[in-house]
Formats: sequence, structure tokens, C-alpha cells
Amino acid sequence: MENEQVILALAAMAQGTRLDVFRLLVTAEPEGLPAGEVARRLDVPHNTMSSHLAILSRAGLVRSERFSRSIVYRADLDALRSVIAFLLKDCCGGRPEICAPLLAELTPCCQPAKVTTDA
Repeated sequence: MENEQVILALAAMAQGTRLDVFRLLVTAEPEGLPAGEVARRLDVPHNTMSSHLAILSRAGLVRSERFSRSIVYRADLDALRSVIAFLLKDCCGGRPEICAPLLAELTPCCQPAKVTTDA
């Protein structure tokens, strides 16, 4: 990931409504939400929401897919992962004792289930 991509992503989320939109879409993964539903849940006018979604899309943080007359938006978690990885690359000069608390905070609340095999 390049500096300009990260700056664009951070700038897109540096506004309250867009940050709320992104966080809402993260909770709606993997199905996503129609644009109208996003606007309704956040109590934002549809035309204003369209602008916010367009900015997040240009920044690469959300993806959209048309279904008939509806456009469903999804958070691009791979893009978010890339931004975070870029910010944390070479974290703390390679001193894991400094990075450990930060990395522990980034551990998701929902760990994937361990796969067990029956013998």
C-alpha cells in the first residue's frame, strides 16, 4: 500500500458520518446493507448519504453491488487490514514488548472457531 492510498482512506474516515457508515457496514458483514437502509439507520438524507458512500468508495473502503434497483454496500475489510498493516509496519522498531498491548487491542472479539479432527 502506498502513502497516497492510506491518506485517502484516513481522510475519508476523518468525518463523523463517514466513520459511522464504515462502522455500520463492518457490523453488516458479509451481507452488507442497501444504501437506503444505511441512510435510514444513521438518520441521514439519502442524497447526503450517497455523497458519503461515494467518498468511502473512492477511498477503497467500501464496495458496492447493484441488485435490481438497490445498491448494496459492504465494508472492504481487506482494504482496512492493508491500512492498519501499513500504519503498524515495523511497529516500535521491532521491539515486541512495546507493540504487544497495541496488537492485543486489535485482536477481534470473535476469534475463528478452531477446527478439530476426530481420530
